[in-house]
Amino acid sequence: MAPSSHRRSRPEGRTRRVPVVTVVAVAAVALVVSLVVAFRPDGGADAGAAGGARTVEPAAGAGVSGSPTATGAGVSPSPKPKPSTTSTASPSATAGEAATPAATPTGASGSSSGRSAAPAARTASGAAPQAGRIAPGTAYRGVATAYDVGNGGGACSYGPTSDVMTAAMNTADYETSKACGAYVLVRAGSGASITVRITNECPAPCEAGQLDLSQQAFAKLAPLSAGRIPITWSLLSPATSDTVSIRYKTGSSQYWCGIQAIGHRNPLARLEVRTSAGWTSLARTEYNYFLSEQGTGCGGALRLTDIYGERLTVEGIAVRADVVQSTRVQFARH
Repeated sequence: MAPSSHRRSRPEGRTRRVPVVTVVAVAAVALVVSLVVAFRPDGGADAGAAGGARTVEPAAGAGVSGSPTATGAGVSPSPKPKPSTTSTASPSATAGEAATPAATPTGASGSSSGRSAAPAARTASGAAPQAGRIAPGTAYRGVATAYDVGNGGGACSYGPTSDVMTAAMNTADYETSKACGAYVLVRAGSGASITVRITNECPAPCEAGQLDLSQQAFAKLAPLSAGRIPITWSLLSPATSDTVSIRYKTGSSQYWCGIQAIGHRNPLARLEVRTSAGWTSLARTEYNYFLSEQGTGCGGALRLTDIYGERLTVEGIAVRADVVQSTRVQFARH
C-alpha cells in the first residue's frame, strides 16, 4: 500500500505547486502594470499629491499675492489681501511748483490754492520743463488796471521804446524777471482782446494774476474811466521777423559782467556762458540781467534756453558795455 500512497502523493504535490506559480505570475503582471502607470506622461492622477512636477496656478481673476505656500501634500496660494477702505488723497502739486498760483486757470476744477492745472497745461502744449509760474497753454484770470508808461522803460531794463502795447506784471508772476519779454494775449469780458509785451513789474498792491497795462492798451479793452476790469490772459509765442540781441551792462569787462537778451520770441529760462569746465548758468537779477560776478565767460560763447527747452548758441559777442548787438538766431514758434 505504501507504493500506492506514494504514487498519489506525487500528483497531490504538483497540484499544490500550481497556485504558487499562478500567484507569482499575477504579481509580476501587477508589477509591470504599476510601472507602466507610474511612468505615463501625465505622471498619474496623484502626481500633485506626490510632490508633483505640475505648477499650481490661481484661477482666472483670482487676486493672489505673494508666493505659493505648501500645505501638506498640495500647494495653495496665499490668501487674497482685502481692499483698503481708506480713501486715497489726491496727488500733491509737482515738486518745485509755487505754493500759490499766478491766478486761477480757466476751466480748472477744485481749489485755486495749488498749481494742479499747470502740469496738465504743459502736457497739452507739448511740455515746457523750463516754465515757471506762467505756463504755456493755460489761461489765467485776473484784473487789468492802467498806468502811464512814460518813455516805455521799466523794471526789465529794456530802456525807452516807442512800443506802447506793453504791460507790467504783478510781482508774483514777474518771478525775478522771468516774465520779462513775454508776449501775453489779454481778453476782457466784452470779448475785446489785445497782445502786450511784459516790460515792467507791478509791485503791491498788484495781486497775483493782475496786469497793469499801458493806458493805450487798456483803452482797447475798456474806457480808462473803468479803472479796473476782470480779464483772462495767456502766454503767446508770436510770429516775428526779429532776432535775439545781446547787451552787456554798463561797467561790464572781462572781470565782471551783466548780460541781457532782448527780442526773444519766448520767455527766457536760462542764460549760460561757456568755460573750460563746460556750460555755466548765470544768476538772474530782478532787473533782467544775468551776472557773472567773477568775469567767468564774459565775452565768450553764450547759450540761451527758452521755457520750452530750446537752446540757442551765440558766439562772437564781444564785451561792449551798453551796446545792443544783434544775433542771427531766434527761438521757434509754439
